[in-house]
Amino acid sequence: MLAACVEATKPGITRLVTITALVGLLLAGLHAGDLTPADWIRLTLGVILGTAFASGGANALNMWYEADRDARMGRTAGRPIPSERLSSTFMFWYGLAILVAGTGIVYLTCGVMPALVVLAAAGSYIIFYTPLKPITIWNTLVGAIPGALPTMIGTAAISDAEGFGALADPIGLSLFALMMVWQIPHFLAIAWMCKSDYEKGGFRMLPVVDPTGRITAIIMVATAVLLIPVSAGIVWVIPDLLGWPTLAACVILGLILVALCVRVAAYPTERVARKAFIGSIIQLPVLLVIMVAEALIRTAIA
Repeated sequence: MLAACVEATKPGITRLVTITALVGLLLAGLHAGDLTPADWIRLTLGVILGTAFASGGANALNMWYEADRDARMGRTAGRPIPSERLSSTFMFWYGLAILVAGTGIVYLTCGVMPALVVLAAAGSYIIFYTPLKPITIWNTLVGAIPGALPTMIGTAAISDAEGFGALADPIGLSLFALMMVWQIPHFLAIAWMCKSDYEKGGFRMLPVVDPTGRITAIIMVATAVLLIPVSAGIVWVIPDLLGWPTLAACVILGLILVALCVRVAAYPTERVARKAFIGSIIQLPVLLVIMVAEALIRTAIA
């Protein structure tokens, strides 16, 4: 049962969401430069644990909502509810409980606004994105919002602005934009790889209504190109922490992703789309690691 409970949180997605929230905290905290060791411990633990619990809860509620559709698709038929390892009732209350726990952890350790960001991310994922998946191809764009919002949890925790002003932090907005754009080629690659499964599940993903893959590939290439200036924008926002190393990484990694997406346009096959997908899940963590590493190095030698 424990393994099923862990699986219900979609650990891969939860891990990525938690990492992006932590990157926001690290960059904003290093930029502020006035945190005590106790502050760093409290905020870091709060962001990691709170984001992980809340994201896991939202994912479990997503599985609860989509259980019938999951049962129709080969790649999801083994999930906890379709495989009868967890009941639908248990999944609902389990997801809700850890979502509430995660939000509470963020509230107690980071404050009101970061907790509201957690609720906004989880709420938009469960209430808007999930029900829209069988209705409109625009669900991917809507789904990018809850995927990008967690970057603002850490920056809102650092911000000294009053109320909703904490959400206008330039670092948080820059990271939010980066994640919004990155998710489009990433998710479209997944949707192309799994289009037959999505069709069986009744999900209205773009590749399902774009059998040649032409429109899907054009959007993947366009957003991969857009990702280069959008990701480089963070260098302009915090020049005290980021410079040529991060800028070079934005360009080089971005061009690699563009090349992979161009290949999808030229050869719209599942195998080529899988390479673009793998490239996207390598590109983002590497870029974030370079950002944080440069910020730490510059802070240490300042």
